Amino acid sequence: MSQPFSRFLHPFDVARHPSLEPEVKRAILASWASDRSAVRDQPGLRKPPGAKRAVSIDEILTAMHELDKGPDPMRQLQ
Repeated sequence: MSQPFSRFLHPFDVARHPSLEPEVKRAILASWASDRSAVRDQPGLRKPPGAKRAVSIDEILTAMHELDKGPDPMRQLQ
């Protein structure tokens, strides 16, 4: 998957994607969180190559935390 992050608009799109393996989700989110994706002069924002807009590092870390918690059984019932 070359530049897998470019097809997602938000970190939660990655964390909640139904067909991606957890390891792939984690790798994508880690690449978003990387300093290489930092927005110049705005260290709290990340914009990976190909992304349409920047997202906050807090949103990325929250998505990673959600991924670490595992699937939400209530979301699966909806």
